[in-house]
Amino acid sequence: MRIGALEAGGTKMVCAIGDENGNIIEQESFPTLSPEETIPGLVEWFRTRNIEALGIGCFGPVDLNKKSATYGYITTTPKPNWANTDVFGAFKCLGVPIGFDLDVNASAIGEYTWGIGKGLSSIVYVTVGTGVGAGVIIDDRLIHGMIHAEAGHILLTRHPSDLEYKGHCPFHRNCIEGLCAGPAVAERWGKPGKELADDMRVWELEAYYLGQMCVDFALAYSPDRIILGGGIMHQTQLLPLIRKEFKEQLGGYLKSAEIDDLDSYIVVQSMDDKQGIMGAVKLGLDAMKEA
Repeated sequence: MRIGALEAGGTKMVCAIGDENGNIIEQESFPTLSPEETIPGLVEWFRTRNIEALGIGCFGPVDLNKKSATYGYITTTPKPNWANTDVFGAFKCLGVPIGFDLDVNASAIGEYTWGIGKGLSSIVYVTVGTGVGAGVIIDDRLIHGMIHAEAGHILLTRHPSDLEYKGHCPFHRNCIEGLCAGPAVAERWGKPGKELADDMRVWELEAYYLGQMCVDFALAYSPDRIILGGGIMHQTQLLPLIRKEFKEQLGGYLKSAEIDDLDSYIVVQSMDDKQGIMGAVKLGLDAMKEA
């Protein structure tokens, strides 16, 4: 099989061809410009590759209600020029089944199907990068609900040393994304995270918030595993600090074999940052089966 996969991100668009066994045959990236500059080239890329289905994991928020007139649209994104863009509809001209979901949901599907979430029934996948998002799979089903999970905007209790920072999110002063995403790190400390690797103050504060986030997710969703990805998690010193904060802030409340083994409970992504494109392949496969 030849399954098209599109990981549509706010910075770049990753196009790939995969098969039913999770092998990537071809992959190419393009910068995310305006919709008018970006989408026609993506459509043409897939048109020339003889695909049998297409899966799209798209930055959001997006409309996932198949009964809605705006199904497959990006909705209220702050990214300039992309609000109210009909992403799903732009690819219907290919004449193949299309699976469509949020980008972080695609990443969760990738880890659940082929990665470190394989064999588990419930996982939370979190990306901590330019933004923060979470894909939630509970009892082998991806959660959508009213719209889709926007867990990256859950509100946090501030660290006592961080009361003056205004927060980067334009909607909330103290949500996860506003306090933890890459732009928040750069704004708070005056340098991007990759230039702050040796400053433990940065990562202890980051771990305080991300550990609190993991506590919230463990209590709200009761997943078998929490998987952390995105550019911030390339800081290898961060994961042990997050586990430490999680244990301290949880306060011994939950008792389970998973919680007793934090090295296996809170982990980093396992697919070399390909979990999103692999999830898009699975979306395409599922769309073909449902057609």
